[in-house]
Order: sequence, then C-alpha cells, then structure tokens
Amino acid sequence: MAVVISSNGNSKAFDAKMTVYVFICVIIAAVGGLIFGYDIGISGGVTAMDDFLKEFFPSVYERKKHAHENNYCKYDNQFLQLFTSSLYLAALVASFFASATCSKLGRRPTMQLASIFFLIGVGLAAGAVNIYMLIIGRILLGFGVGFGNQAVPLFLSEIAPARLRGGLNIVFQLMVTIGILIANIVNYFTSSIHPYGWRIALGGAGIPALILLFGSLLICETPTSLIERNKTKEGKETLKKIRGVEDVDEEYESIVHACDIARQVKDPYTKLMKPASRPPFVIGMLLQFFQQFTGINAIMFYAPVLFQTVGFGNDAALLSAVVTGTINVLSTFVGIFLVDKTGRRFLLLQSSVHMLICQLVIGIILAKDLDVTGTLARPQALVVVIFVCVYVMGFAWSWGPLGWLIPSETFPLETRTEGFALAVSCNMFFTFVIAQAFLSMLCAMKSGIFFFFSGWIVVMGLFALFFVPETKGVSIDDMRDSVWKLHWYWKRFMLEEDEHDVEKRTD
Repeated sequence: MAVVISSNGNSKAFDAKMTVYVFICVIIAAVGGLIFGYDIGISGGVTAMDDFLKEFFPSVYERKKHAHENNYCKYDNQFLQLFTSSLYLAALVASFFASATCSKLGRRPTMQLASIFFLIGVGLAAGAVNIYMLIIGRILLGFGVGFGNQAVPLFLSEIAPARLRGGLNIVFQLMVTIGILIANIVNYFTSSIHPYGWRIALGGAGIPALILLFGSLLICETPTSLIERNKTKEGKETLKKIRGVEDVDEEYESIVHACDIARQVKDPYTKLMKPASRPPFVIGMLLQFFQQFTGINAIMFYAPVLFQTVGFGNDAALLSAVVTGTINVLSTFVGIFLVDKTGRRFLLLQSSVHMLICQLVIGIILAKDLDVTGTLARPQALVVVIFVCVYVMGFAWSWGPLGWLIPSETFPLETRTEGFALAVSCNMFFTFVIAQAFLSMLCAMKSGIFFFFSGWIVVMGLFALFFVPETKGVSIDDMRDSVWKLHWYWKRFMLEEDEHDVEKRTD
C-alpha cells in the first residue's frame, strides 16, 4: 500500500539542494511504479493470447474458437479471473505486513523484500507448467506490489525536499500509467511469438524488479526512519547527505518532534473511529470504492479481451489497448496541470458526467448491435474504441489521481499514515473484487455491465456533489476549521467531538 506524506502550505522551507541522491531516489520510485503498472497491464493481454489459453485454460480457448459460443461468455472462467485478481488480494494482505516491516526494519529493506517477491513471482509465472504454479507466481507478485507500494512512496516522501515532495509523488503515480502502457506494447509484440510469447510478456517484469533490487542497495535509509528507530546520529548525517547542506538543525528538530508526537498516539486506529476523524475516513474509503466501480480496471485489465468481443482481431485488439494506455499517460498530465487550478470537486463532477456519457454510449451500441454470436460492424466497433478512449481520458485526470490525493491531504497528522493505509487497502480489495468478477459479470449481464457501471457513476457523482468539499489551497493542518466545520453535513461530527471534549474537561 502506498503511504503518501504531504506537506502543508504553511510548512517551513528548509535549506535543500536537488542532490544526486534525491535524483537516484526519483528513478527508484519510477521503477517501483513501473512494476505495479506493468503487472496491471500485462494480465489482460496475456489472457487474450491463444498460446497462453491453450496451455492453461483449454476450455476457454475452445469456447473462443467456436463462433456459436456466446461472445460475452467465451472468457468466463474463475481460474482465468483468479490469474488477474490473485495479485491484488495478495497485495492487500501483504500491505499489513509491509507496514510493520517499514516501521521495524526501515524503508530500504522493505523495498528489497518487494524486489525479491517480484523476482520469485516472475520466475514462477513465466516458467509455469501448470495452473497452480501460475497462480502462486501471481500471488508472490502481489506480495511484491504490497511491499513496494508501501515502501517506495513513503521513502520518496521522506527524502524529497519539501518544495518537490508533491511533484515527486505524482511522478510515482504517473509511472504506474507508463508501466501499463509498456505492458500493452509488450503484449502487442509478444502475441506473435509462438508458442512462448506469453512467457516473455510475464517475464518482462523481472527487468524493473532487478533494477529496483540493485537500486535499493545504492541508497541509504531515510532520516525519518532512522530517527524513528532511535538512530538519531545516523539520521542527522543522512539528512545532511540528502539535502546537500551542513545546516540541517531545524529540519532535524522538526523530524524529531514529529516522531515524538507520533509515539504519543498509542492507538491511531482507535482515534480513526472518533467523530472528528469520520469525514476524512468515510470520504477516503468511499473514494476507493467509487474509483473501482467506475469500471476503469475492467477496461484496463481486459481491454484486449473487450476489443476482441466487439469484433477486433487479436493483434488489432492489443494495438487498441496500446492506444488506450497512451491516452491514459497523456491525460494524467492534464490532471497534474488542472488539479490546483480548477480544484478537486470540479474535476470529479466534470468527469462523472463525462464517463457516464461514454459508458451509456458503449452500452447502447453493444445492446443494439452486438449479438451473442458474430461481431460488430467496423464503424460501430471503431465508435466503441473511441468512446473507451474518451472514457479513459476522463478517469485519468480525475477519479484516478484524486482517489489517492484527497485521502492523503485530508487526514490529520496523528492518523494520516494509518488512515491512508486503510484507504489503499480498501482500494486493493475492490480492485480484487472487480478483477475476479468482471468476466463473469460480462457473461451474465452482457452489454448491461456498462449500464451497471453507469449507475455507480451517477451515485459517485452525487456523492462528490454533496459530500466531498473543496480542499484546493487549504493547509492540511487547517482542514478541521476551514473545511469540515464549514461543510453542511460534516460539521456535525466536529461539533459532536467539541461537545465531548467540553464534557470531559468539566468532569
């Protein structure tokens, strides 16, 4: 799980240079994001390759080859879905162990463990000779995702100069989309390499995993982690190294102070249940739920399968997935540019309408023109691809990055790490649910699956309209007074907490 520690607008700007060490850490963070994105993107293309299906899912391959079989059900197989979804269930479980490892051992050892899990998982998956070996490999990859997504962003946040922290964290998320794009390109070219193209595609994740492993050997532990574990002298020396200046006393004291405050909170999870924590907690959880129920992961996981369903051949389907991956990357830049100009709520609301229209158009075309056998005519198939691309654009500059940004900036300091950790775990859980259920839902609901997601987009748009306040330009430490106490609904929880505190002092 990714833990992002954001600085607030009132934080003191400590002296710091953009050192070579920090630059190396940016590369490491980028590689961590690439691995995660690659694992997201590779599974959909591999499950569309005939050689892979013949090896592990012969019944699916036979259904796919028979024209009389239902278009929507030819890929419906629980083990085929488990191939994709097992990674995210494993990542959910691993994230809790990774959190403890980060605290007790440090960020760098946690990254090294992530690399080892990745490499073993890649070896098992790419060299699999049976379904069980394949699934175990994916589970180990999931452990790598859980450990990597916990350690790398936290490491990056703690070594980055304050003025660069937000941008560097966004780069990590951006590289996830680039990883998806690379996976789609790899799928496109390896699909024509028979009979082991799928092995090359799955094995490709080993390259960034090796880079992450050896890269983590070149860097030091973060000052925060060292001071947190009472290695104060080493922490101060490391701080001088990464900042490129000798006078780090003020920043060092601020880290020591923050660690002292964190130690005083004995049970952050209990504090998360208090009334004053309810607004960011509820919003953080629901944003993860809604992010997955936009249908985006169904699109990104199974884009090649979806395009085959509407009538594209295998190569054309994979090429279409490359196009959507490119649009995903470019549109993320739009979100980076707009988020601090238009605000969070505007992007959430605009994209809800945007994505709703796209899902409805796709659903209507499939309901009207795609029978259970046969294919769409070329014009209708092209329209579907276009609207899938437009849909991806809307998600990439709104619910995608904002699902991570808003929880990271709304939790107060004493519960920020735990609150955001729970939000990420929630995200992994619903990613697993969608990945495991999508092909069965496609079979049972046919074109109705797009109307299903459309309904959820309406719900999430209304949620954003009435319950998500604007946080643009608001200091993190000022959220309570400037956001929650002024919101028509959430202010009641602030008042309830204040009344409780008054009663406690009176007693």
